[in-house]
Amino acid sequence: MSLVADYGFVLLVLACCFGFFMAWGVGANDVSNAMGTSVGAKALTIKQAILIAMVFEFLGAYLAGGQVAETIKNGIVAADVIPADLFVLGMLSSLLAAGTWLLVASLRGWPVSTTHSIVGAIIGFASVGVSVDAVNWAGLVPIVSSWIVTPLLSGILAWGLFKSVQWLIIDTDNPFQNAKRWVPVYMFLTGFMLALMTFTKGLKHVGLNFSVGQSVLFSIGVGAAVCLLGVALLTRIKLDPEANRTFQYASVEKVFSVLMIFTACAMAFAHGASDVSNAVGPLAAVVGVIEAGGDMVVGGKSPVPAWVLLMGAFGIVVGLATYGWRVIATIGKGITELTPSRGFAAELATASTVVAASGIGLPISTTHTLVGAVLGIGLARGIGALNLSVVGKIFTSWVVTLPIGALLAIIYFEIMSLIFL
Repeated sequence: MSLVADYGFVLLVLACCFGFFMAWGVGANDVSNAMGTSVGAKALTIKQAILIAMVFEFLGAYLAGGQVAETIKNGIVAADVIPADLFVLGMLSSLLAAGTWLLVASLRGWPVSTTHSIVGAIIGFASVGVSVDAVNWAGLVPIVSSWIVTPLLSGILAWGLFKSVQWLIIDTDNPFQNAKRWVPVYMFLTGFMLALMTFTKGLKHVGLNFSVGQSVLFSIGVGAAVCLLGVALLTRIKLDPEANRTFQYASVEKVFSVLMIFTACAMAFAHGASDVSNAVGPLAAVVGVIEAGGDMVVGGKSPVPAWVLLMGAFGIVVGLATYGWRVIATIGKGITELTPSRGFAAELATASTVVAASGIGLPISTTHTLVGAVLGIGLARGIGALNLSVVGKIFTSWVVTLPIGALLAIIYFEIMSLIFL
């Protein structure tokens, strides 16, 4: 009898527990990075950021998280050369290893990449626990390349957005009136971008399919609704001459604070869509093998069950609510000084990059993408605006995360092999 036949229920329970643990780590560590710009720019309090993130992380994970989960589940290891028993134990080990490292990092307040953690863990168990041939090295090329390309693209996009703010609003004769005129346009772009990716890619796994024309039309409607809501909120903001004496753009930044509410929602949605996969991808793989009695071709395509996405989304919310406060301001305050106008550009650039990558199933690092965007904002103001010491520490944490994830996965894999095999 196979391992799955003998211990199927036990393995399923372990997979759910480890998957939830990993999702908790994503919420505790990575979501904090994602919302740090809003807190650092003082557009949102920590409590407000956590509430927004809880709602939109959940929606992003459940509505648009299936595509990247498929890549994590099937794209990193050449599963057709791994026996089903070893595959199941390896995925369990990967979840536990990545979750352990995220727990340590969150307790210490270190911003690390959950994507690095889980990808490193899967590579570790496959290459050492099975053989180096078990790793789909060709499939890793676009994933690893994205860790370099996406921060660069996000940084360029953030730089361009902030420059557009300077040209259209800040460097004009009447920045406050121009802010009220142009900020609704940015709000429309935020709503349109998220809606388009959700309609075209994200809703397929819940049984809703829209044509390109329908998706564009619905997305324009969502963008218009967001724009109208923003205009209604902006009517409450008046020019404040007293505040402008201290900082001449104080009233302008109040306008951008309203915009940051929308970009924070976009950032949380995009992060949930991308990073829930780090927890539910391996879990979905284990569930697929167990449900098929260990006889399926584990490299085969299969949809990610809705209840698995639901569990991952819930785990992210719990992690954010319990330990997210420990690292939530790291990026928002450490790399460069952020104001609402700068933070908006960083968040919208990051959300756009992450949602686009999620749509094509590419597991990118949200942390890398956001740091790239914040660096782009800093560079738009000159290299002196960057805290290079903090940037160096963040880069160091990225370097050590992948090998630590791999090492922990190897250790856990050996332990589980002794117990079950």
